[in-house]
Amino acid sequence: MRRNQRKNHAPENKLRWGKLPNNALTRALRDFIDSMGARGLSFLTLRGRLHACRRFILWADERGLEDPREITLPILERYQSYLYHFRKPNGEPLSFSSQAAELSPLRAFFKWLTRQHIILYNPASELQLPKINRNLARYVLSIENVEKILSQPDTQTLLGLRDRAILEVFYSSGIRRAELRRLSIYDVDTKRGTLLVRNGKGAKDRIVPLGERACAWVDKYLRDVRAQFVTGRDEGVLFLTFHGDSFTDYAIGDTVKECIEKANVPVKGACHLFRHACATHMLDNGADTRFIQAMLGHASLESTQIYTQVALNKLKAVHAATHPARAKSSDAVKPAPIDPHLLAQRQQILDALAAERDEDDKTPDDEPPSSALFRVPYHPRPGRRGPRGPRKKKDAHADSDELV
Repeated sequence: MRRNQRKNHAPENKLRWGKLPNNALTRALRDFIDSMGARGLSFLTLRGRLHACRRFILWADERGLEDPREITLPILERYQSYLYHFRKPNGEPLSFSSQAAELSPLRAFFKWLTRQHIILYNPASELQLPKINRNLARYVLSIENVEKILSQPDTQTLLGLRDRAILEVFYSSGIRRAELRRLSIYDVDTKRGTLLVRNGKGAKDRIVPLGERACAWVDKYLRDVRAQFVTGRDEGVLFLTFHGDSFTDYAIGDTVKECIEKANVPVKGACHLFRHACATHMLDNGADTRFIQAMLGHASLESTQIYTQVALNKLKAVHAATHPARAKSSDAVKPAPIDPHLLAQRQQILDALAAERDEDDKTPDDEPPSSALFRVPYHPRPGRRGPRGPRKKKDAHADSDELV
């Protein structure tokens, strides 16, 4: 195929179904995906639900299960046990978050089947998902490591200029890999220093700031490189491959990972490392957590809390300067005056601790009464067998209608 006939933009809304058995479960899955697409769910959500349900259908087909009405809660629990004991090619098990990601679409699938009256009851309604622990980031790039990685691309070449611009955008904005891949040339405003992220996670748009250095590298890429990569019809994708195609997620990851390996930085990961580094370094320099939440596109602060570990150095310094059990020496660090903003945050922490203390100090009398207290106790009527024993015999001298 001629190069100028290649497509610049990969098909975004094409789902890969793969080989599936021709049975009632597969037909129900196709109707389910069409229904979810009509409701406006994002392509990534549809793809995730399709892949998870597809794996279950293949597993069920190996065991002779072809109809949704044949699926019961014990069968779903057997599949959950199968995921728990599954081992990847490297011998490692699936993480609990991966297991939950495989089971959660099944709950949505069977819930939809119940609403459509295809099955009489939802067998996944009582399926308990694995508990997911929010772990801190294992690897956090320091400022020195980031600068070392950023200097790896050869900016004297076209590909090096493009790679340097990609790395700068990652580190300056903290956007996700898929969000960078979908960027358009009209989404970047280097004069105002802003970046428009369209259809981010949760199908939400947001505007994030872009630093001056990143804007300079993006301008240089747009001016000197991008036009030479365009082949055929230009669809406005910001970062292009050498053949004029838009990047895939794996291609961007390989590009970033190659720069990390050249820098000899002993970390695992690629694009998401710069997202962690962006949030970490801004928090270290005094950025508010809620600002980081808006910049990263998190729906709640719980997702942002994993980045607060980067304030550990400052926490250690404050601990060494203020804790009563610190070493008493003449060269001890004197505590700096506290900023009013920090005082407000300190008061919030104290209020949260007080609430936790009140929760821990609750007595049984403070708890709401159990619903069992509102049940009427069972008292059998006279003359019936019950918890109080057999019916008593009549007294010989009493009236025949009376019981003792």
